[in-house]
Amino acid sequence: MRLRKVFGRVAGCLVFLSALYAFQRPFRELPGVEYPLGDIPLPPDYQERTEWAFARLMFPPGPLNGYQGRDWPWREGNSLWSQDYPRADRHFSLAVRRLTRVHVRSVEQLVDLDQGDAYDWPWLYAVQVGEWGLTDKQGQELREYCLRGGFFMADDFHTNAEWNEFATRMQKAFPDHAIVDVPDSDPIYHTVYDVVDKVQVPGWSHLRRGYKDSVPILGIYNDLSGKGAHWRGIYDDKGRLMVAISYNSDVGDAWEYADDPRYPANLADEAIRLGVNYIIYAMSH
Repeated sequence: MRLRKVFGRVAGCLVFLSALYAFQRPFRELPGVEYPLGDIPLPPDYQERTEWAFARLMFPPGPLNGYQGRDWPWREGNSLWSQDYPRADRHFSLAVRRLTRVHVRSVEQLVDLDQGDAYDWPWLYAVQVGEWGLTDKQGQELREYCLRGGFFMADDFHTNAEWNEFATRMQKAFPDHAIVDVPDSDPIYHTVYDVVDKVQVPGWSHLRRGYKDSVPILGIYNDLSGKGAHWRGIYDDKGRLMVAISYNSDVGDAWEYADDPRYPANLADEAIRLGVNYIIYAMSH
């Protein structure tokens, strides 16, 4: 009788997963601001159905958009959200596949909050969030996604101006949940790796500004408010971290250039360990 119950539960799980896969939108690829369509070859297993994929948030640009005049309509690619895409996504996915037992898809998934895409993916990533133009409707959708158990990683924005732009829009989405500094003791820094000595992770273009022992000599953009990493987040009412914020760091660039000997290996390693912790935390909390 016990064996019959076990088989019944397994069958139920398989039915649930089959239904989940059935409603997931298929993989699609768009041109990025750094990589034209097809510039990064598709791996042979890109259509494999797995338990985790790198979900990248698409969003409209905002008033601080650094690509203004050069980008396309944001749903067509070649827009702000596509910075580092798809090279960072696929490099990091490969690292997660190698370093964990999570069944990982080799290619990313593009997510449009206006289409309700987010709910099929436990982990959602966005880049350049200090320049985004997240709408009120998209903010409410992001809020619902996170409160239902989703995990959102906001990356690659610097200086007070970009922080204010990001925080203002997040406050509209989470008026009842404050942005706080995440303490080193939080479980998210200890799920797989103990990540305590968190350093400022520089973008590729800022390496030449001068770094000594992984610390920037000058503030990014020559603005001193861009100096010094801040690891912040938003918790839900049960104490689960649902938004992880890497302010004054560019974790995505470290993933993107993890295979380039010109990018500091210690910073790429730090970014990968941090990201792996985020994923395992997102799938277990």
